[in-house]
Amino acid sequence: MEASDDTTEAPSFERTPGEIAELIASGARLVDVRQPYEFDAARIPGAELIGLEEVAERREEIDKEQPTVFYCRTGNRSAMAASAFSQAGYDVTSLTGGITAWIEDGREIDPEDGYIAEPGEAAAILESRSRAESQ
Repeated sequence: MEASDDTTEAPSFERTPGEIAELIASGARLVDVRQPYEFDAARIPGAELIGLEEVAERREEIDKEQPTVFYCRTGNRSAMAASAFSQAGYDVTSLTGGITAWIEDGREIDPEDGYIAEPGEAAAILESRSRAESQ
């Protein structure tokens, strides 16, 4: 194996759903960086919501030493958060592929009949209404 060059490798803080499940089982904190309507539609059990737009302001609530997992819909927002926190010395990880990959991997979500909310609040509201009417 060649010597690593951190500037050319994939970010070291990204992990697969299986790896994230192990981190959660061993006590990692789970932070959803999506919007409230996305969190309400479906979330990983045990997650707390701290939206990407406020996570930097609330950094004092995140323990630098406690492993923390950030996730979002597809992994882009959580990778941004994990990158910033990692550079600041926090023990953070991002779920590669986000909650979409988590669900595709057959993992549990809350609520059980939850769904991945579409981007944009208007789309989410329409999806929610459509689901309510079909029940």
